[in-house]
Amino acid sequence: MGIISVEQADHLYWLGRYTERVYSTLRFYFRRFDTMIDETIDSYETFCESIDIPNIYTSREDFIRRYPFDAENPDSIISNLNRAYDNAIVLRESIGSETLSYIQLAIYDINKAAVSKSPLIELQGLLDHLLSFWGVADDRIDSEQVRNMIKAGKRIERIDLYARLGVSREELVREVSRMIPRVERSGLRYDKEKIGQLRVLVENPEMDYYRIVSCVEAII
Repeated sequence: MGIISVEQADHLYWLGRYTERVYSTLRFYFRRFDTMIDETIDSYETFCESIDIPNIYTSREDFIRRYPFDAENPDSIISNLNRAYDNAIVLRESIGSETLSYIQLAIYDINKAAVSKSPLIELQGLLDHLLSFWGVADDRIDSEQVRNMIKAGKRIERIDLYARLGVSREELVREVSRMIPRVERSGLRYDKEKIGQLRVLVENPEMDYYRIVSCVEAII
């Protein structure tokens, strides 16, 4: 696609981050949907604190409804999906109409889920369409650099969220090993020292999740 402008690179990087943010937070929502109803302790409060978003919810029922679907809430799943779409639409020529179409289908899924009596069915479609987006991006985008910029954002966002949510050391080691080559081949400006620090942090048996989040956020 020729020379990638700084603006295009920024859009590609954030397209990767926002699509991953929607995917990972929605997977959490799926895991917690049924159990949250019967909880004696409101785990959504811990979730909000973990991912550093304001707890604006009045109850777990309010969280279950508004966290995915409240477009007025900048931290909701639908708001992050809309940001992914905003980045994708200006990249149509770089990523192709077919790749873009899967983000559009994901928008359709979440809007349909918002008015459905069985929202998990449509939200599963959203997850499937995001997986298709990444698959088609791999298959249809000719520029390796474009693919790597999207995937660098995706991998950085995943490590950020996983560390905030306290996943296992093994998972973080795996994700860091997948992130590093994407960042190095992306052409994005990055901090080599931070990459080295991150590798050391996730390999330490005593996980310092706060430092991992701080480190990964400073790489790009």
